[in-house]
Amino acid sequence: MDRRTLVKIGGLGALGLGVGGCSARAASDVVRRATSLRLVPVDASWDRVIRTTVGLRPFRHSGFVVKAERFDEKTLIHNYGHGGAGMSLSWGTGFLAAELALEQESRSAAVIGSGVAGLTTARQLQRMGFDVTIYAMTVPPNTTSNMSYAQFTPTSGIIGIRARTPKWDNQFRRAVGVAYKQLQLLAGSEYGISWLNQYTLLSGPPTRDDVPLDEESDETDRLLPDAYRTKPVLLGPGEHPFPSQYVHSRPAMRIEPSIYLDALVSEFRLAGGKVMIRKFETREEIGKLEENVIFNCTGLGAKALFGDEELTPVKGQLTVLIPQSEVNYSTAGGIPGASRDTRGFSPHMQPRSDGIVLGGTSERGESTLEPNEEAMRRIVDAHIAFFNAMWSPPSVSAL
Repeated sequence: MDRRTLVKIGGLGALGLGVGGCSARAASDVVRRATSLRLVPVDASWDRVIRTTVGLRPFRHSGFVVKAERFDEKTLIHNYGHGGAGMSLSWGTGFLAAELALEQESRSAAVIGSGVAGLTTARQLQRMGFDVTIYAMTVPPNTTSNMSYAQFTPTSGIIGIRARTPKWDNQFRRAVGVAYKQLQLLAGSEYGISWLNQYTLLSGPPTRDDVPLDEESDETDRLLPDAYRTKPVLLGPGEHPFPSQYVHSRPAMRIEPSIYLDALVSEFRLAGGKVMIRKFETREEIGKLEENVIFNCTGLGAKALFGDEELTPVKGQLTVLIPQSEVNYSTAGGIPGASRDTRGFSPHMQPRSDGIVLGGTSERGESTLEPNEEAMRRIVDAHIAFFNAMWSPPSVSAL
């Protein structure tokens, strides 16, 4: 899509955005009552769009798979199906998968796949004393993981609520605990992991102080460790600059995929790991590998290679604006009446060094990697309206 087309699309008008029912007089009252929360609005416009990317999340209604099975004379260990939580959970599920290999005599392992699940599994194996070779069609930056929004959201699109079992819940708890601690230890510029505040706009007065309205239906939140379940701070009228009466603020861990994945590859190689570019068409080809312990970290590829018909692609789309170093917060919500509509649209923004990332789409069963132009319009127009409606608090001297 060229610049002229983008400008033309942008002229179709921004999506309507609520301002919490404030009149002009009420809005001025809000400014006078402003607190010290001063945030620079994103400069959102069509002429600042630099790219749109598409990624396919590997969703399973019954949740991710971590298990071992016999594979002819070898051992096959599965670690896939993380839905929208692969970046969040991979250190944890990689640890659980690597644990299963400790029962084997062999200390040589093959990992199929070089996305975040494959790379973290390989690193956990190396830490346990294994010699590891990664076999993959592509390596970062050309993996699905590179297309991730990448915030620590371990419950994002991970399982159908009614499909949960006590065994799966326990596995999930362990994975989250390991992953959360590991990612904290990697915080810093080398790995592109950092903390920022996320502001979630509420569609009305909160009904419960401890849970934002847009998370009420996500029962998997109850499985999260207490250390992660930080109680959000409720901000009311005059306490924030956003176009909503009420906002929840809470700390969030941001992961920058391009930095993070490259760092994992470098770390893996430095520890003696090897990467082989190879495409597998059948199980039989995988069975001919020389390693006796094989890890399936193929994500959606497990459907064709290992017959997992439960795997479903969920298409996600991100549009990226020119970077703004002064923007140091993320946002979620912004559509009046609800944070998520029936077409799977939930607008959110996160700043990174490679651009301001605008997301908000989730198309289950859609496997095309072509950008959806309607989705792009909705994402960009919603954020233009959102940030145009923000007000800038006056300086202390002005107060």
